[in-house]
Amino acid sequence: MLSGLLIVLLPLVLGYLVPVRHAGLLALINQAVNASVYLILLLMGVSLAALDDLGSQLSYMGSQALMLFTVIAVCNLATLAWLSRRSRLRAEGSPIVKDAPTSKLAAMLGSLALVGVVILGVLVGLALDWLGLERLHGVAEPLAEWVLYVLLALIGCQLRNSGMSLKQILLNRHGLVIAVTVVASSLIAGLIAAPLLSLSWNEGLAMAAGFGWYSLSGILIGDQLGPVLGGVAFFNDLARELLAFILIPLTIHRATPLAIGYGGATSMDFTLPVIQQHGGVACVPIAVVSGFILSLLAPPLILLFLSL
Repeated sequence: MLSGLLIVLLPLVLGYLVPVRHAGLLALINQAVNASVYLILLLMGVSLAALDDLGSQLSYMGSQALMLFTVIAVCNLATLAWLSRRSRLRAEGSPIVKDAPTSKLAAMLGSLALVGVVILGVLVGLALDWLGLERLHGVAEPLAEWVLYVLLALIGCQLRNSGMSLKQILLNRHGLVIAVTVVASSLIAGLIAAPLLSLSWNEGLAMAAGFGWYSLSGILIGDQLGPVLGGVAFFNDLARELLAFILIPLTIHRATPLAIGYGGATSMDFTLPVIQQHGGVACVPIAVVSGFILSLLAPPLILLFLSL
């Protein structure tokens, strides 16, 4: 398993070592990441369609995802609320940014579009069965694995060229503390949820270590533990982002660390416009640092726990 960990981590590290200065090339990398995510989720849907008794498997996946999401949400929100009471960080007085680049509705629709891609993959898989081409189901898993390696290299390159230096990260105390709180509470939740989900302790930790990065957690978990648990991880982390869109406007002025932290890894990208719009420009660097740390930790932690 450790050799498998190194094989999967190698593209991430190699990608991180590549500096990119050209804006057009960076935009192309971002587009390639999005395309890779959609392709892998489509292939995940095709793999799900090949399962025996698909209806009961999907029902099982939904109930497991709901249970995992509930346990993690309770632990995250309780610890972030505690941090908010002790922290002096407040969004009040920070200028509000008008016309944020993405509305909450548009962002939520973008997240739900990923669910649509998985459903489309299931329909494609069922169509292959109907056409007598079920042997093509066997191509989906190895193809998804190779696309995953490409995706990890591209993600490593994105992180390297995100504009965040190690000094900027370590000097932003608020962002660092929020990220550590999310990591600690999520992993505790993973240990609590493991026996409830009939998982081993290390699998529970891996399922909780996505920190909201649904497009990656579902892929990594699915590659190692199969499409059903990959779907559980995907829907768990997707539900976190959707709840974050609702919580941020309601809590950011009264419990700023909670509003920023609950977005998890997405606070540096998908939920950042909502944080910016409702919390003001002062919240942006804190959210970016917190999200960056969680994004950097998620892939190696998931793979490490799966290798134990």
